[in-house]
Amino acid sequence: MKLEKIVESTARPLLILLFLGTGLAGCNTMEGFGKDVEAAGEKIEEEAD
Repeated sequence: MKLEKIVESTARPLLILLFLGTGLAGCNTMEGFGKDVEAAGEKIEEEAD
């Protein structure tokens, strides 16, 4: 019974940290993707002029 309470009390915070970490990594990746798309758009614009 004691082990179950320990597992229950640590599982929830670990899952929250996992989801937060995944979300933050995803935001960072999307930011980098946005910069790449912006740079590509600027190159296309320069070539069109």
